[in-house]
Amino acid sequence: MTDYLNERTTTTKEIFNGKMISLQEKEVILPNGNTANREIVKHPGAVAVLPITKEGDIIFVEQFRKAVEQVLLEIPAGKIELNEAKEKTAVRELEEEIGYTTEDLQYVTSFYTSPGFANEMIHLYYTKDLIKLNQRADLDEDEFLEIKKLSLQEAEKYMQDVPINDVKTMYALLYCKLFGLDASC
Repeated sequence: MTDYLNERTTTTKEIFNGKMISLQEKEVILPNGNTANREIVKHPGAVAVLPITKEGDIIFVEQFRKAVEQVLLEIPAGKIELNEAKEKTAVRELEEEIGYTTEDLQYVTSFYTSPGFANEMIHLYYTKDLIKLNQRADLDEDEFLEIKKLSLQEAEKYMQDVPINDVKTMYALLYCKLFGLDASC
């Protein structure tokens, strides 16, 4: 490991503390001894799920994302609540966003979304054992979305025609393609 690249924090100042994120400014000592300031977005982490139906379709959600001012096609995902297990978050998001649950959730990997300025980590799961609920669980009061089912091939075409700019979704689709996570496996 290249420990000599580490930066040592000397001071931390909280700039903002909100419902979803907080923003801190940190003064650090660089490897060469100089100092610099770092603005860090703190996030509790999130879970995303690649839900694959028995027919081999992937269930996506379309929703407007204010930060980028557009509707994005995404796999179901959501913020981990305080003291909530990641697997519970995954099942909760399936139930709220697409109206399915599962008893067979498979962990894929975890990754940082923007490590240059944020500590958000997304934990990616998949399931091929979806159970349709009689009624979708309630969405968050400020959440509006549409459900879209696509085969992996349709999702790839969609990406060519209408770029999917959401990294968790692109990563999940790449994983699906590389490891053959469709109805036939």
